[in-house]
Amino acid sequence: MIARALHLNLDDAWRDQPFGLPIVDACEQGPQLRFSAPPRLIDKFYREFESRLAPFLLYGSGDFHHLSALWIRRVGQPLIVVSFDNHPDWDIRPPKWCCGGWINRALELPHVRRISIWGCGNFECWWPRQLFGNRRAERAGRLEVHPWADQRPMKDRQRRGAILRENWREHFEEFVRNLDGANVYVTIDLDCLAAGEAVTNWESGRFTVVDLEWGLTKLRESCRIVAGDICGAFSRPVYARWKQRFASEMDHPKLPRPNPEETQEINHSTLQKLWPLLIE
Repeated sequence: MIARALHLNLDDAWRDQPFGLPIVDACEQGPQLRFSAPPRLIDKFYREFESRLAPFLLYGSGDFHHLSALWIRRVGQPLIVVSFDNHPDWDIRPPKWCCGGWINRALELPHVRRISIWGCGNFECWWPRQLFGNRRAERAGRLEVHPWADQRPMKDRQRRGAILRENWREHFEEFVRNLDGANVYVTIDLDCLAAGEAVTNWESGRFTVVDLEWGLTKLRESCRIVAGDICGAFSRPVYARWKQRFASEMDHPKLPRPNPEETQEINHSTLQKLWPLLIE
């Protein structure tokens, strides 16, 4: 019998995690897949682990977020993907399988009707870096990007999908109403949360845990969350290839190494609040 939810351990990001979830050990594959991987390794991993996965997955660092496109592939019905993430992950440049461009792999799936990303706080949504994003999908309405614009010039607040702290809930409620009871896949990268609410390998976002609790509740009230995942907890980077390491270290922000005990305490506290709302 396939479990409804499980912990896929790629990197020991979740040690002694709560809820007593079944654990699938993929630590041997983790270094090969972290940040980016050639398609042949992605395909090999998927063939080996597909039958062992569950609709709801807890897995490692946000460096593995591109694997969400594989989890979504497994859902056999039309759906809308809702992503809470500090990054749009919509980069159209190579490599094909990378945590910064996985949204495009999900958009290629025939059963994905639309993807909506909430809480982007970094520069990728603005000129000139937005030139590297999938603007074609955004213009076509298959991709919605909702970046924070509070600290942007006034003209940037007119950007399609831009949100402010004072109005994002209003925009999200309108979005949920228009879903009209659709099947939804929810992916949460913990880097969408403010510093102090999650410890990750990336820059911190601006959501609070309370924000995400509210957002998940709103989705539950109007839609059917058929599958989902949570990733983004900090783990020590380990790579299998020097090019992979070089690209990853160039892309990552230079952050101090967090205290392991404090990291576990903060991330576990956040998970205990969000996980039940995702899988209920």
